[in-house]
Amino acid sequence: MMALGASMTDTRQTAKDGAAPLAEEKIALAWTHTARFLTTASQLDQLPQTELPEIAFVGRSNAGKSTAINTLTQQKRLAFASKTPGRTQHINLFELGPKLTPDTLFADLPGYGYAAVARGAKLRWQQVMANYLEVRRSLTGVVLMVDSRLGFTDLDRQLLDFVSPRVGNGSVKLLVLLTKCDKLNRKESRDALSAAQAALGEMTTDEADVGVALFSALNKSGVGDAAMVLHAWTHPRS
Repeated sequence: MMALGASMTDTRQTAKDGAAPLAEEKIALAWTHTARFLTTASQLDQLPQTELPEIAFVGRSNAGKSTAINTLTQQKRLAFASKTPGRTQHINLFELGPKLTPDTLFADLPGYGYAAVARGAKLRWQQVMANYLEVRRSLTGVVLMVDSRLGFTDLDRQLLDFVSPRVGNGSVKLLVLLTKCDKLNRKESRDALSAAQAALGEMTTDEADVGVALFSALNKSGVGDAAMVLHAWTHPRS
């Protein structure tokens, strides 16, 4: 399993005035910055059929998912970050790449698990998300946002169950971002990363297909590393 903070950050080139971003990071961040709204859907059959690789962003309603998407794309309001978690009840698609020849889609799925959402809506969206993760043909990768202070909740583990068969057969890659890591000290960060790696180690798959990283929208920790992973998923080197 890939721990991004250890594998990428430690190999970063340095200069006299501090860390100098790698060319790959600049390319990846420029690519994520091209993200633009495409469409929204409340049912799977309303989503366009596409041959473009699709990366889905999922997580609990208060895990900072929308904020993380906005940080990755360097856009303040690309993904709507509501003051009331759980209000978004649609799948929102965003295109990336050149406007005339997009090369990737980001799918922002509704947050799950928020107590104020009616039980019927929770159950309906649980089924929609399960179906999406199990059968969406263009799905290439899943980015799961987990609050670094809480670790994997039961709902997070249920979501992993939905996608684990496709991760296991190599058709879908998985990246777990441990959000809000700015609220942890160094030891707590190490412990959160170790606990996540242990939980993901239960998934029987090629370790190259599963990654985990600390992430903070506030201090931008892990943003460049995450962008490079997503870019590599959809732009494999020949």
